[in-house]
Amino acid sequence: TNFRFIVDKHIRKWKQNGLTIAGGNGCGDGSHQLWYPQGIYVDDDNQSVYVADTSNHRIIQWKYGAKTGEVAAGGNEMGEEMNQLSGPIDVVVDKKDNSLIICEHSNWRVVRWSRERQIIEQILMSSITCLGLAMDNNGDLYVTDHSSVRVRRWNDGATEDGTIIAGDYEPGSHANQLSAPCYIFIDQEHSLYVTDTFNNRVMKWMKDATEGIVVAGGQGGGTALSQLDSPRGVIVDEFDNVYVVDVFNYRTVRWSKGAREGSIVVGGNGFGNQPDQVGRAEDVSFDRQGNLYLVDSDNCRVLRFDVDYD
Repeated sequence: TNFRFIVDKHIRKWKQNGLTIAGGNGCGDGSHQLWYPQGIYVDDDNQSVYVADTSNHRIIQWKYGAKTGEVAAGGNEMGEEMNQLSGPIDVVVDKKDNSLIICEHSNWRVVRWSRERQIIEQILMSSITCLGLAMDNNGDLYVTDHSSVRVRRWNDGATEDGTIIAGDYEPGSHANQLSAPCYIFIDQEHSLYVTDTFNNRVMKWMKDATEGIVVAGGQGGGTALSQLDSPRGVIVDEFDNVYVVDVFNYRTVRWSKGAREGSIVVGGNGFGNQPDQVGRAEDVSFDRQGNLYLVDSDNCRVLRFDVDYD
């Protein structure tokens, strides 16, 4: 996710019942279904969301209000051919050349998919266990390298390996280390936010920093509001509030700048498939109106929680 949404200062809460805007028809490979989806990209310009439909090996574009989605990439079974994907986990839309940047976990690569030609036109990075993608306002790409416990930055002039900007070669809990880094977010100042899953925290790395600071969690895994349990998706608003998917607490929480604990934004009602519940959630994003989008992987759906102005 890489969209820094512009939110009204008065937005403080969201309706607690989510609307299913993609999937929600059981897990499967139909055009009206998803199968363990993970990453999401909200495209306000085209009034749609792009979903990494991981177990269907495809990227689905789902227009607002549509009953079915359209295959935007892959969907030709699992494989390594130039018209195939294998286990896509995250996606970013690169509008300057009408392409999708896709984190292809099972093929250990990051690829550029041509929307026009419907094939992979460039392998950007290979031999990488990618779990998260983000793009900054210069068009530079940031990639989580899960097995090497670091985050890399890549641009068109870079080598295939890119530049290491966060993490060490060894997993750990020190300020210069990560353990199972997952989704990432880049703000306008090029600060990196990364969910450090096994350390149950979100880390912020300022541009050119050699170590990060804890901005959410970091007090052991648990159920308290001062804790996270296997955090995944993350996004940050213009007031530096950090929103993070707290997976096994079945909630999404907001940590204000400098806070010692978070507040529940949506969820927190236990595991389930009701409109106010999630199973294992993965990614989170916002549209320009500040509505919250949550990928509920276990229930094979994407939920939208509208801003509550009451």
